[in-house]
Amino acid sequence: MTSFEHLPILSADDVERALPRDRAAAALTRALRAGLEPGEDLERSVLDVAGGQLLLMPSAGAAAVGLKAVTLAAGNPDRGLPRIQGAYLLFGAETLELRAIMDGVAVTNLRTPAVSVAATAPLLTRFTRPIELVVFGAGPQAVGHVDAIRAIGSVELADVTHVVRHPDRARERLPPGVTVVAADSADVPARLGRAQVVVCATSARGPLFDSACLTDGSVVIAVGSHEPDVRELDGSLMARANVVVEDVGTALREAGDVVLAIREGHLHADELIPMADVVRGTRTLAPDRTAVFKSVGMSWQDLVVAEEIVEQHRRGR
Repeated sequence: MTSFEHLPILSADDVERALPRDRAAAALTRALRAGLEPGEDLERSVLDVAGGQLLLMPSAGAAAVGLKAVTLAAGNPDRGLPRIQGAYLLFGAETLELRAIMDGVAVTNLRTPAVSVAATAPLLTRFTRPIELVVFGAGPQAVGHVDAIRAIGSVELADVTHVVRHPDRARERLPPGVTVVAADSADVPARLGRAQVVVCATSARGPLFDSACLTDGSVVIAVGSHEPDVRELDGSLMARANVVVEDVGTALREAGDVVLAIREGHLHADELIPMADVVRGTRTLAPDRTAVFKSVGMSWQDLVVAEEIVEQHRRGR
């Protein structure tokens, strides 16, 4: 029987203190290079409930089993509440004894930028000068991606621009020193044309920009959706890019940017590149061709990061 008296219960602050983003990315890279196969992961369940959605994300590894349960309530920001809330449960693989409970949103906010860095760090070596970064969004994932990219040892950021719908609101919660531009500003296409890296971390349901603005060889990271009918990127971008995904089967079920581009004839399923191939170095992408990393978030990523969080938390006591 689990003794809740001694069970680690980690808050968002505990999670953040235990594991920096660069070490989370390193843990994901090690797992993939050690042979973890994303396609063998357990499928998530998305359940519609009265207030929104309930997401259940289970995963089973050699040493641990995990379950993330998070809720998405679109109306919560108007109530002064977070749109996403939840918890992560970590169990032992053999005994299935509960080992830790942690803030599920904090785990997500840590692992999503870490996954993006693990997938794109090999691609960012194509840039020999400081990177101009354009980020669509100003929420935790947008800020987290900037921090995670900045933490890559081989990367130097020249400029960071956040493109948002409400600039005044965004400036209140963004770090000082970043440029904030309204989404409808005439300045956006020019900034996209100069950008080497673009991050899309929004709740948009349609393309955020005209991809004709992007120069060849740029790297685009899209993490905003996990629904097959929702996209942040237009089909023209998917047609001209090398498209990297966490897992081909998962992307074909859940990644609207991929699903819709295929439906429109811009992309073919056999052109999708598994992120494991990039991380393991078995697939090298031409530096003069734009690369897209489309992430929907998978349960194995949460499990790898959660195990590392608990291990580092114990060491830090």
